[in-house]
Amino acid sequence: MNQTKNSGKPLSVVLGILQIFIGIGAVPAGLMMLLDPSGSSLGMPLSMLANTPFPNFLIPGIFLLMVNGIGSILGGLASFRRYRHADKIAVGLGVFLILWIVAQVWWMGIHWLHIMYVTLGVVELTLGLLLRKHLRIDSKNPAEDSP
Repeated sequence: MNQTKNSGKPLSVVLGILQIFIGIGAVPAGLMMLLDPSGSSLGMPLSMLANTPFPNFLIPGIFLLMVNGIGSILGGLASFRRYRHADKIAVGLGVFLILWIVAQVWWMGIHWLHIMYVTLGVVELTLGLLLRKHLRIDSKNPAEDSP
């Protein structure tokens, strides 16, 4: 088999691990925001939302759970399985995470977690673009089964 055909495999694994990490972090927080939109169970006062368009944490919780949580976990599974659209999923999730954090910083100010998660978003976006590049190379150079 041609080496190029497997060139994206380590990249897919690293991307999958990153996406699962992001998802596992987002699911519990998103669920807590849905169960208690006041934010008190997470130690987040509603005053944090004073400069945002949200009266409580319900809508942010839905996005956190669905996109950054479940979406990232599904994206991670797509990356591990080397699904043909895993690169596009990673790019979309990376862009969403970056925009999500930029909006939080705009409305609420900066926290060290914002720096960490925007960095993870940039890494996810970059890995998705690199995976896209590898998939294009693979499609231009089909595997040769002959030795």
